[in-house]
Amino acid sequence: MKIVGIINITPDSFYDGGKYLELFNAMKHVEKLIEEGADIIDIGGESTRPGSNPITVEEEINRVIPIIKEIKKNFPKITLSIDSYKYEVVNQAIDLGVEIINDIYALRYSKNIVDLLKKYKNVKIILMHMKGTPQSMQINPQYPIGVVEEIKDFFSERVEFMLQHGIEKERIILDPGIGFGKTTQNNIEILKNLEKFKEVKINTTYFSFPLLIGLSRKSFIGRILGSEESPLAPEERYEGTIVLHTYCILKKVDYLRVHDVKPVKQAIKLLEPIIGYLKN
Repeated sequence: MKIVGIINITPDSFYDGGKYLELFNAMKHVEKLIEEGADIIDIGGESTRPGSNPITVEEEINRVIPIIKEIKKNFPKITLSIDSYKYEVVNQAIDLGVEIINDIYALRYSKNIVDLLKKYKNVKIILMHMKGTPQSMQINPQYPIGVVEEIKDFFSERVEFMLQHGIEKERIILDPGIGFGKTTQNNIEILKNLEKFKEVKINTTYFSFPLLIGLSRKSFIGRILGSEESPLAPEERYEGTIVLHTYCILKKVDYLRVHDVKPVKQAIKLLEPIIGYLKN
């Protein structure tokens, strides 16, 4: 299992917005994530929380490129991921040595990102499912055939797109997109059926893929522990997050995208001698 530590260079992310806009503060946090055991640092320059508005390419580049350069200078061995769906941002990030693209649109927004994947053979891609856009995704999301089946169909279509463009299956990671156009019950259904997302059917052939889950401090945790009308605030979702991260470890999730690295690392260390399949 790999731990993906989150660093958001934004003023408005739902949990850590505004904390790391200054390069010094951002680097101190990156250092903390690495010291606590993060395998990957995921860098985002645009908030995609429900209701958020997109920013310009220029603004996003101005936010993420300086921190990428600084991390590469100080921690050259750490794997970096760019949380972006914009070709220009991704292009500059990969040129600086970023090895993973984390695209909430799964290349539906910028299809030409596939050209970067063709050029840079060492780069992996995270294909995430999202219903709608960040601005609209939480406005009464509906899944007529069921949330699990719709996500599976989406993965089949997106993986087929990648394979048709010559992107090797070994470079693809799948993310069902918890909280991205999902109700509380939808998110519960996803977690109940995690193993179903690891296998994707293309025509008559089944392919297996690693699974990434990002649920850290998300609002459905606050709604379950509080109520739909009065959910717990992000700062109060720590314990609930750790419980669900432990569940994901037991369900053999391959990547966990987290705000809090230390407790996940400790959970893995405790569970490894018991269940024995967690070593990287």
